[in-house]
Amino acid sequence: PAVAAAMRLGAVLGALRPALPLLLGLSLGCSLSLLRASWSHGAAEERCLAPGRPAPPAHGAPPEAAEGGPGPGPEDFRPRIVPYYRDPNKPYKKVLRTRYIQTELGFHERLFVAVLTSKATMNTLAVAVNKTVAHHFPRLLYFTGLRSAKVPHGMVLVAHGDERPIWLMYETMNYIYQHFGSDYDWFYIMQDDTYAQAEQVKALVTHLSINQDVYLGRAEEFIGGEEQARYCHGGFGYLLSRSLLLKLHPHLDSCRNEILSVRPDEWLGRCIIDFLGITCISQLQGQHYHTYELAKNTEPEKEEEEEFQAAIAVHPVSDMTLMYRLHKQFSRIQLDRAYREIQDLQMQIRNLTALTPAGEAGVTWPVGINAPFLPKSRFEVINWDYFTEQHLFSCPDGSPKCELSGAGKADVSEIIESALEQLNRRYQPLLRFSKRQLLNGYRRFDPTRGMEYTLDLLLEAVTQKGHSHVLAKRVSLVRPLSKVEIIPMPYVTEATRVQLVLPLTVQDLDYVANFLDMFAMNTLDTHDNALLTLLFVYHPYDAQRVGQVDVFAGVKAMVGELEKRYAEVKIPWISVKTEVPSQVKLMDIVSKKHPVDTLFFLASVWTEINMEFLNRCRMNTISNWQVFFPVHFQEFNPALVYHGEQTASSSTDFLRDGHFDRHSFAEACFYNSDYMTARTKLAADILDRDEVLESMEVFDVFLHYSSLHLFRAVEPGLVQKYTLRSCNPRLSEELYHRCVLSNLEGLASRSHLAMALFEQEQANST
Repeated sequence: PAVAAAMRLGAVLGALRPALPLLLGLSLGCSLSLLRASWSHGAAEERCLAPGRPAPPAHGAPPEAAEGGPGPGPEDFRPRIVPYYRDPNKPYKKVLRTRYIQTELGFHERLFVAVLTSKATMNTLAVAVNKTVAHHFPRLLYFTGLRSAKVPHGMVLVAHGDERPIWLMYETMNYIYQHFGSDYDWFYIMQDDTYAQAEQVKALVTHLSINQDVYLGRAEEFIGGEEQARYCHGGFGYLLSRSLLLKLHPHLDSCRNEILSVRPDEWLGRCIIDFLGITCISQLQGQHYHTYELAKNTEPEKEEEEEFQAAIAVHPVSDMTLMYRLHKQFSRIQLDRAYREIQDLQMQIRNLTALTPAGEAGVTWPVGINAPFLPKSRFEVINWDYFTEQHLFSCPDGSPKCELSGAGKADVSEIIESALEQLNRRYQPLLRFSKRQLLNGYRRFDPTRGMEYTLDLLLEAVTQKGHSHVLAKRVSLVRPLSKVEIIPMPYVTEATRVQLVLPLTVQDLDYVANFLDMFAMNTLDTHDNALLTLLFVYHPYDAQRVGQVDVFAGVKAMVGELEKRYAEVKIPWISVKTEVPSQVKLMDIVSKKHPVDTLFFLASVWTEINMEFLNRCRMNTISNWQVFFPVHFQEFNPALVYHGEQTASSSTDFLRDGHFDRHSFAEACFYNSDYMTARTKLAADILDRDEVLESMEVFDVFLHYSSLHLFRAVEPGLVQKYTLRSCNPRLSEELYHRCVLSNLEGLASRSHLAMALFEQEQANST
């Protein structure tokens, strides 16, 4: 029996042996947790307290509960929805918020650059700085001590009126603090005899923390001063952080009165050291401020030293020619560096792609550029445009063939030259290619990668021995999309008053009532800053009978009712007699009766005015910069779309049964001053041939006789009901053709028209 029991015990232990570590771990864990709980309880009971001092709260308990006060219970930590309540006795105040998020969050611009110049160098070195690197910096100003200095073209100059160097530096620091201290994080100060690599300076500030007091430049020792105290040499430029500028400004007056120095950079360095205890440094956070001192008679093209190529600032630059040569050399260095980086990246992409499941077949061409767009249906296929060296067979106006000119011709010539250059680079010295003829050319714009080209070239190939042979070769090229940049635009607000101009003819009388109702509801009732001027266009026959029968009497009565309902509103009207209601001639009359700073909105009687669009009209129209021509949404004919059924009015059906009418240029937003400027150029071009105006619209005036930006965009806020508009045959052929196309395309979509034809054929067959 003992042997049997021992065998059974061995079998049980053998079965439990794999679980033995788990059981031991659980036992040990439970024991340690019990011991810890007993220690914590004992420590809480035996806490030593000072006499008269209350015990601190237990871990995790709120102070009120520990002191016996009404501490929050578990219910107080549950989220509660607080309903919005507004006191009806208090007047409602609209919350005004900043237009840009960065303004509300207190973001600052990155870099401000100040260039110190003088009377002797303003028209030479300062101009060279402005032409080489100024456009690479986001904001650059020139500072001088001259009085009433004549400013060279394209430069923003601040004249302090005192040519003493120390005074110039003092006034410059004061000016920067007062005008830009709250807008920028970094301030770079340089002289006009300094060449600075703008891209390197911008890259430097992006790698530095803005929370430190930074005084960065080429550190120099004071003459006879302490070893540790150093100032930044002004000839090589120096960088100041915003926090340092804010701390330095209160001490500038003391520095001006107490510190004596001949050099302005030494004076500023001494001021920063004495009052802030900050010395100039040449490196920070792993970033080095590299400089290079030019020797006399230096040839920038022959400088191959690593110190020169890595320099952020070069000094001294003796003349304008040397400044331009330095800029050319550093631009070449940056370009070569960029090409090397591209080649390295392409090699890395090839190596890594070989390790992917797709293998080498997954490498797209060109390497590093996005793959071509793959359409999911036939409606997404991007069409190729066919061209030759003289003509384009896909024209913007819809014609089958048009002549290549301007930027289009330059684009084709550049692509052919680039193709020949690439072929010669690949096959030389064995073969040398020259172009005979462009047989076929195809191009398309792929939004995922850029402009793609396919060229069939007739080439003459010449061997090393002089033998020539003519052959045809197909090449493919891609002009990739470069880095997207935000174009700086002037700041505009929504407070500008909009002057609506509504031309009316006899054919428009049926739609005036709806226009005035929408205008009253969306602008007068909401107190929007908008006014209305009516332009009554009388036919000569109707103008002669205006004493007996006024065709616009009903409209004038409606205007009178509006003026009675809104006592503070006046709606003036202007009467015009003409057989051909040219948009330009009508606008000439209105323009003379309003101030030059008036913002016009040229409307049509089918337009339904709303506040959303008026705000976009204000924002998209910039005086002396941009005019806005919205593309309204035209609803289709409900008889064809709904077949007599009630139209859907839900928000989900908004902008569904209609199209954006790209043939209409009736609506426009522009400033009177811009129109007058363009109209003056037009008058000088046509002289006294007023009949030319009948073939033009306001859009044509701005397109051909102004240098403003023409912003043409779809506008979902302008929705027009379907109407069959009368096209005046007295207008030019182009305007009449545009009007007819607008009517035809506004009937219905292709599917609706096909269904209507199908139903008509079914009805005829039965």
